[in-house]
Amino acid sequence: MMKFRFRRQGADPQREKLKQELFAFNKTVEHGFPNQPSALAFDPELRIMAIGTRSGAVKIYGAPGVEFTGLHRDAATVTQMHFLTGQGRLLSLLDDSSLHLWEIVHHNGCAHLEEALSFQLPSRPGFDGASAPLSLTRVTVVLLVAASDIAALGTEGSSVFFLDVTTLTLLEGQTLAPGEVLRSVPDDYRCGKALGPVESLQGHLRDPTKILIGYSRGLLVIWNQASQCVDHIFLGNQQLESLCWGRDSSTVVSSHSDGSYAVWSVDAGSFPTLQPTVATTPYGPFPCKAINKILWRNCESGGGMPRASYGDRHCVSVLRAETLVTLDFTSRIIDFFTVHSTRPEDEFDDPQALAVLLEEELVVLDLQTPGWPAVPAPYLAPLHSSAITCSAHVASVPAKLWARIVSAGEQQSPQPVSSALSWPITGGRNLAQEPSQRGLLLTGHEDGTVRFWDASGVALRPLYKLSTAGLFQTDCEHADSLAQAAEDDWPPFRKVGCFDPYSDDPRLGVQKVALCKYTAQMVVAGTAGQVLVLELSDVPVEQAVSVAIIDLLQDREGFTWKGHERLSPRTGPLPWPAGFQPRVLVQCLPPAAVTAVTLHTEWSLVAFGTSHGFGLFDYQRKSPVLARCTLHPNDSLAMEGPLSRVKSLKKSLRQSFRRIRKSRVSGKKRAANASSKEANAQLAEQACPHDVEMTPVQRRIEPRSADDSLSGVVRCLYFADTFLRDGAHHGPTMWAGTNSGSVFAYALEVPAAAVGGEKRPEQAVEAVLGKEVQLMHRAPVVAIAVLDGRGRPLPEPYEASRDLAQAPDMQGGHAVLIASEEQFKVFTLPKVSAKTKFKLTAHEGCRVRKVALATFASVACEDYAETCLACLTNLGDVHVFSVPGLRPQVHYSCIRKEDISGIASCVFTRHGQGFYLISPSEFERFSLSARNITEPLCSLDINWPRDATQASYRIRESPKLSQANGTPSILLAPQSLDGSPDPAHSMGPDTPEPPEAALSPMSIDSATSADTTLDTTGDVTVEDVKDFLGSSEESEKNLRNLAEDEAHACAILIK
Repeated sequence: MMKFRFRRQGADPQREKLKQELFAFNKTVEHGFPNQPSALAFDPELRIMAIGTRSGAVKIYGAPGVEFTGLHRDAATVTQMHFLTGQGRLLSLLDDSSLHLWEIVHHNGCAHLEEALSFQLPSRPGFDGASAPLSLTRVTVVLLVAASDIAALGTEGSSVFFLDVTTLTLLEGQTLAPGEVLRSVPDDYRCGKALGPVESLQGHLRDPTKILIGYSRGLLVIWNQASQCVDHIFLGNQQLESLCWGRDSSTVVSSHSDGSYAVWSVDAGSFPTLQPTVATTPYGPFPCKAINKILWRNCESGGGMPRASYGDRHCVSVLRAETLVTLDFTSRIIDFFTVHSTRPEDEFDDPQALAVLLEEELVVLDLQTPGWPAVPAPYLAPLHSSAITCSAHVASVPAKLWARIVSAGEQQSPQPVSSALSWPITGGRNLAQEPSQRGLLLTGHEDGTVRFWDASGVALRPLYKLSTAGLFQTDCEHADSLAQAAEDDWPPFRKVGCFDPYSDDPRLGVQKVALCKYTAQMVVAGTAGQVLVLELSDVPVEQAVSVAIIDLLQDREGFTWKGHERLSPRTGPLPWPAGFQPRVLVQCLPPAAVTAVTLHTEWSLVAFGTSHGFGLFDYQRKSPVLARCTLHPNDSLAMEGPLSRVKSLKKSLRQSFRRIRKSRVSGKKRAANASSKEANAQLAEQACPHDVEMTPVQRRIEPRSADDSLSGVVRCLYFADTFLRDGAHHGPTMWAGTNSGSVFAYALEVPAAAVGGEKRPEQAVEAVLGKEVQLMHRAPVVAIAVLDGRGRPLPEPYEASRDLAQAPDMQGGHAVLIASEEQFKVFTLPKVSAKTKFKLTAHEGCRVRKVALATFASVACEDYAETCLACLTNLGDVHVFSVPGLRPQVHYSCIRKEDISGIASCVFTRHGQGFYLISPSEFERFSLSARNITEPLCSLDINWPRDATQASYRIRESPKLSQANGTPSILLAPQSLDGSPDPAHSMGPDTPEPPEAALSPMSIDSATSADTTLDTTGDVTVEDVKDFLGSSEESEKNLRNLAEDEAHACAILIK
């Protein structure tokens, strides 16, 4: 027997050069609200704000588009942060008592954040001869002394150390020990009690040599650093929480653990001061929760709450003269600051805004407008105000539709006419070019809302919120009753913030979203089988919504739905505000979650699928066209619904073991037949001219059993105008792919619209089954796309007819690309014969999770672009393949394979970018294109002279840290290959850019906790969970890491 072996050719240098001009992987920016914030700082001179997190991240924000991100080497909690005012430097304190100095450094006009120095307070300081246990030297509070580069560190052991900030070294001989303070205290006050930890350090507003020190016991001391003596003592007895100077430094305000605050007079005549001039409990006389922080801005302070009846509330109280308002938030308060005048010559503080950092959102209030309204945030919006359940991206949105969506959003939250305050955090300059085209990010949520976000640039700005709950009768009366508070309630609560994680009905959750950007029509599909077709309107209306019910089981016997009931729609005309208004409601029976949906506005058709089958609906005539059941006789699990799947756990385990045993026995019998087939397949693969030289090792993939549970789940739906019946006549078709590897292709008879007309005639649409394909390994079908005669994907509805895209080639033969979890395959049309394939699972040992066709533009030639297939696997890798040849181009490690929710939430854009959730509240943005990159490019005006002495202490190189969500080897800041950011990379996500942008910047480290899990994100399947389960050694390692993380998390309490 003769054997022929074709040797593969080496890599083509021309093609490799072209790849570098087309593809480049960058993680560019994190959109949303930082996960688990733990510290807050504000620079009133530069107008920038910093947020630290429990995972060790440092994020600095200024004007929209001005962002800096850094990550500590150790994933420890950031407990405090302090700006060196006007210098662009930040001092951070971690829960391990280590201090870190960060600097905003400029290179070629662009700035990024770097860690310069770090310092750990020694447990046994040798210069004063004292030895202290580690717990007593834990740093509790930090103060940056004004007008000097000195930091004061208060500790658990009542000592105060002083530090040179420029070098982060201790100043010897200046430590303030508790014994020195006790010598100035009367004997009867000592009485054997310790002072307790240092709770607060406050610098004198006019004399930088004086420091106000507050101890936990209640003792207040004004320490003179120049003369090394005590200037004044206030003998307080209440447990201290916070301190604040008055504007003229003649008074001191202290807050205490019993909910009271006191005003002390700094009178040089009386020493020591025994009693405060004012002592009051705002919500007394009953015991109250502690006032953790107090600010005195002429007539304003923050406070606690009565402990007895309001212990579960998170509040900040604002007092002005006789006016008291209690701001009631929905999540825990981390910290707050006021934006006010800091010039010494001003007589008043004149507070303009109050910024409150909460655990789940940032709220800014306008203090100059009556009623103190909230200021809309241009970024840091809480994406997870209700849990995200799905997401979609719409590229190149027409300007007219964009303006209509923005207008609808402005009508939802009108600003008070009298409010003149804009966003107060305005530091820095955004150097990125204004994108010429806009991108929309749509997020579906658990409470039935769809939120529209401006994803054109670095700042993810909220535009509009669509709510579908008003169409249904839900049990939400209890929420209304809670919102209606009596006028004579005390304290006067005021609900603030938009974070509301509770859903009135879990059936309202949005599962799939599709938007047509040319007709302003969209479809929203939910958890209870509801499919809602909506249309954008600029005016409010009151109208009834027509309801249609489609039975996907088609009266099949032997199946009984055990899940939730369908939602009951409201009857009669209903009021709808300006924005997207529902036109038609289609409800599937059984009411299972919708797993796939697609919209074709030119034909007025919407297709939808569930775990039981798929349907086709004509929303112009408001009549069903097709219903097809895809259930296998053994698909009992599909009838149980999401709430009763626990009962089938034992059954599915039994089936899994049976399949394993069956595969072992049948594998021996198939060995002879399979060997010849695999040899032929390898021979065909070797003939490919442009592949790598080494022959890939193929893994034998066991065919999936036809009786697998949930085999009838519809995974994808697709409309196309192509050749299905014969090669001479093309027409509308619909394609459906299922979990068992079945593909159904239907030929549609759609009445043609008149020339120049928008709507088609009022005639019935007919659907006839044209082809049915069964993939050999029965792998789930992830995506379907038809390619024209030039191998390009077909344009969207109205895209070609309105000359917005090149018309498809209808002369040459079409092909259909079918992507399953295991392989990609191209079939010719209309014969549906295999043309090209790539076995991803056999070559790489992974499974496909997300697929998209994207256009990659070259950075060297403005007019050159390629359409490729982008694919995300269950291992978190991104692969790019040529189309229609299916040749591998590049692949990158993108997401940790353990991050199941992140992989399930990933969405690709049409121009080579992508988003995925790295926490419940943050999207990581990445780019696969060398040309389309959206990253922070900004500068900051700082007045700190960087001389040689200071520069010598800096860390010379940004460390390559392991990303907090697991992607290794990426830098802290956006940096070009030559070490400097390139302003040419400030393009929008989907816009053509100048060809000079030849260098791709390095990625930004993601700063998100590694052990973050999401509540509900995307489609998490059984296969995902199997991929997540590793070996016993990996499990033990993960448990050890988790135990260490929990130990860190429990070591500090942020009040």
